[in-house]
Amino acid sequence: MLPTIAILAICLLSLPGVPHACAFCFRTISSTLDSSAVAVPAPESNDTVDPKASTAPAASANADLQPGSRLAIVRYVSGEYARVVTALPRTKTGFKIDVGHPLDEGTLKHELANRGVAASPGDRVQVTKVDFRSKEILLEINGGPRGRYRLRDHLQIGMGGPTVPITSTTTSRPGESSTGLGAMLVLDYGRPLPEMSPDDVKQQLAAFLDFSKEQSATVNWVETLPPEIRQAIADKKAVVGMSHDMVLAAMGHPDKKVRERDAQGEDTEDWIYGAPPARVTFVTFIGDKVTRVREFN
Repeated sequence: MLPTIAILAICLLSLPGVPHACAFCFRTISSTLDSSAVAVPAPESNDTVDPKASTAPAASANADLQPGSRLAIVRYVSGEYARVVTALPRTKTGFKIDVGHPLDEGTLKHELANRGVAASPGDRVQVTKVDFRSKEILLEINGGPRGRYRLRDHLQIGMGGPTVPITSTTTSRPGESSTGLGAMLVLDYGRPLPEMSPDDVKQQLAAFLDFSKEQSATVNWVETLPPEIRQAIADKKAVVGMSHDMVLAAMGHPDKKVRERDAQGEDTEDWIYGAPPARVTFVTFIGDKVTRVREFN
């Protein structure tokens, strides 16, 4: 049934001498009715949805992974030690973890039976490399699946300056992986990498690795550095005198590396961060020391 005000407008239009004025009135009234109709609340339903129970991602969860967050993940996940919770399979392409979904127990058992065990529950392992793909984060454990690895031989990593490997025998220390094999875990997000923190990554690895019982190698190492180096790392800047490890901690992996020989005949290596028209930073090494830092805007 038409509303009374609409019927009145139609009657006015039928009167002689006022067609134009009433046509205007009718359009105005119709517009008012349309807008009023939008504001009319829908009938209540018993099937109301609790906002707390909604599985829709929050707005912040839709943000893509930022460069600063990538750097933080490299800094505070790569090089960290953990205890194995679930046996790690030795697969060439890595074992895939679908983030946000339960662990695929069937696939895991199949890989362990057919590929073998790289590390057993209770073993102490190290994340030795972190790589980013469009929808995945790849984490090499104990050097990855390429070859054998002894944790003791890598305990000097990241101590700053020249270091000497700890002498080891073929016998494993208690708590270390007896296989000497590496593994790879692949965090698959099924979408462009979302914004996350290093703690988020560690939580997503919790089905396999427990970081809570191990001291942070990165934090402990940074605390041993001179104050000016610690401040530069906190500011995410490279300064003269830093080593390769220090620059990695401060700025992450470079976008490009260029090796050449300078006018004095010394071999140099430039680590290049950024690309025009954005700011570009050149960090020049001779040996393991930064000798020059240049920035171009």
